Amino acid sequence: MAELLETRGLRLVEVAPPVVPAGTRTAMNREWDRAVLANPALFDGPVVVCAGLSRETPDTLLVSWSRVTYRYFALRRVPGATALRSLFVSVVQPTQDGRVLVGCMSSSTATPGRWQFPGGSVEPPTGDAPLDEDVLRRHAAVELAEETGVDPPAADLTRCLITHGEDGQVGVHYLAPPLPAHRLHERFAALVAAETARGHAPEFDRIALVGAPADLPDLAGPHVAYLEPVVRWTNRRVGS
Repeated sequence: MAELLETRGLRLVEVAPPVVPAGTRTAMNREWDRAVLANPALFDGPVVVCAGLSRETPDTLLVSWSRVTYRYFALRRVPGATALRSLFVSVVQPTQDGRVLVGCMSSSTATPGRWQFPGGSVEPPTGDAPLDEDVLRRHAAVELAEETGVDPPAADLTRCLITHGEDGQVGVHYLAPPLPAHRLHERFAALVAAETARGHAPEFDRIALVGAPADLPDLAGPHVAYLEPVVRWTNRRVGS
């Protein structure tokens, strides 16, 4: 499960990356190499991890973050190692009748078959640029476009929730303007056709529109931990 947090302010502060002992690092690299052999599409690019979450004021959450690369997530497979926690964004894309779009990750991704909202891990800014809410919102808009073909301006996304999972992962969730259901299906079909023509596998192999938590058991396969509570929240706030 995941704790749902609503807050007016969100502040992000960079801290030093975690120190991984030599022996643990060797085991981490070994697990990463195994993962790449199983899925050559994996890429060891830069990524943000969450170092901490606290309430700075009654109306502001403070997220501390560090720069690492994706191979550090292989620590989750190393016995006795301290796994790093993701900082990710997602987009709740509603229909005009109050349902929301969810997608099933394709076999080319690190989590094939998993149902989730459009979104993904946050990449660190380059140089001295700050990681702030404008960056998170733009990243969320990019993820929505890349995974579903729906491409609203980033300014149209409104932060609605922050989730804090039992595993410490922190998600920043944005609400997109509602669209007709048929348009969401059309945009996704066009995206899949374009990616297939380029010889690329889309990140979602299919999408579904759900109106309430009762619809989730119909989605065969694993679900991200935050899916049910966020669907429940959106059903109360944007459902018909």
